[in-house]
Amino acid sequence: MTGSDASTAHPAAGAPAHLAPFTADDYRARMERAVRDATGAGLAGVLVAPGPDMVWLTGYQPPADTERLTLLVLTPDAGPVLVVPKLEAPDAEKAVGAPALTLRDWTDGVDPYGVTAPALTPTGRYGISDNTWALHLIGLQETLPGTSYTPLANALPMLRAVKDAREVARLAAAGAAADAAYEEIKKVPFAGRRETEVAADLADLLRAFGHSQVDFTVVGSGPNGANPHHEAGIRVIGEGDMVVLDFGGLCEGYGSDTSRTVHVGEPTEEERRVHELVHAAQRAACEAVRPGIACQDVDRVARAVIADAGYGEYFIHRTGHGIGVTTHEPPYMVEGEELPLVPGMCFSVEPGVYLPGRFGVRIEDIVTVTGTGGRRLNTTERGLAVVG
Repeated sequence: MTGSDASTAHPAAGAPAHLAPFTADDYRARMERAVRDATGAGLAGVLVAPGPDMVWLTGYQPPADTERLTLLVLTPDAGPVLVVPKLEAPDAEKAVGAPALTLRDWTDGVDPYGVTAPALTPTGRYGISDNTWALHLIGLQETLPGTSYTPLANALPMLRAVKDAREVARLAAAGAAADAAYEEIKKVPFAGRRETEVAADLADLLRAFGHSQVDFTVVGSGPNGANPHHEAGIRVIGEGDMVVLDFGGLCEGYGSDTSRTVHVGEPTEEERRVHELVHAAQRAACEAVRPGIACQDVDRVARAVIADAGYGEYFIHRTGHGIGVTTHEPPYMVEGEELPLVPGMCFSVEPGVYLPGRFGVRIEDIVTVTGTGGRRLNTTERGLAVVG
């Protein structure tokens, strides 16, 4: 594992260093890769509804809540086709990836599935976005009853998993912005304030340091920290509380997600011991990252450290998840996932111990797989910080 376990200074301004923009050629290459992967999986092609897959493949982000069909069709027999409502075609034409697409628009009153059908093989089996509206899937099936469909999560779970250098740079920028927010949140008062107030401070800091979207700000104090996905609530944080902080969102179009655990005032010996245990598990799992090992091995390393210390039953979630244009995506560091790590994969490593009714501890970094090991994209101090 490259990178230091010590704190690293961050600039006061959260704007990332210059990041080269993606080009039409980048999006063209992604769509070509999706077609190759689909062919290798025995599919006739890929159908992509509005959502993160479409953004990643084309640079176009249509309204996700519209009932009008928007669908990207990727097949080996023809170039990429984007079926789009005519009223949204001007925006689609402005997308960076538009030069790599053929736009096929339709107007209200016209059957959009009939417009889409010529781009499909009547008996083909297609991978389709998990978030496709049932309305549209049924419409396609009724128009082409010989076709069949499987969710992309099942057919091509690794579609976005391997990042190129520019994607990793964006994830690093997002991680640096989240790290800067953590350095600042340690300076605010905790004792005597509600969890929701600290969570609001965290959200403001993420935005101040460059995030365009805040997805979550977990503030779990005292017994609430024993719930890994605790929603910040009205509990007043008090002296002697352990506080789990887990926060992230999108910065430069890519995700951040980090967890640190702080303590209000001086911790007890047991609290220090549990925190150091989680720290050791997280460090061991990060150091285990290298090309070729299975995703589940990262989980096993972290879990073994915690289990050997007698706290195995209190580590109640997977060790990590992928991250990219969304904050949670494949691959998953969990028992049973035998997919080997390859350079460019990016995922969280976040073991935890949760003692019901008492307190919890979680430490999380985003890690990218390199040619020889792994590199952390979060660099703030992982020791137990004391706050006021």
